[in-house]
Amino acid sequence: MSSLPLTAGTTLLIVLLMFATTFLVGKARHRYQIKAPAVSGHPLFERAYRIQMNTLEWAVMTLPCLWIFAIYVSDLYAMLLGLLWLLGRILYAIGYHRDPPLRARGFVIAAAAFGALGLGGGAGVIVAILGGAA
Repeated sequence: MSSLPLTAGTTLLIVLLMFATTFLVGKARHRYQIKAPAVSGHPLFERAYRIQMNTLEWAVMTLPCLWIFAIYVSDLYAMLLGLLWLLGRILYAIGYHRDPPLRARGFVIAAAAFGALGLGGGAGVIVAILGGAA
């Protein structure tokens, strides 16, 4: 496999975001005295938990698309779309924490980046299967 340092760096930033959301849930668990395995209680804990879970749910779909796009289309454009996804997720988290309806803008940005990665990566795979150069 060729070297894809930009996608690798973007992946590490996404992992850092997942770690940060996990850390914030732990911090909220402590602050609001929510004992495991409970996942409900104080509304700010529930927001932190939903931010983490939604980020993980989307990361599981986004990371494979990011790498497929990088391999079959472009390391540079995979990085740019990955960073756009990351920015959207950060805006989502900030908005959701402040007031849940404010999460929409970040969600739309991240969803659009995910869509571009998935569609672009899919197109690159199809071109490769059909014998063309991606």
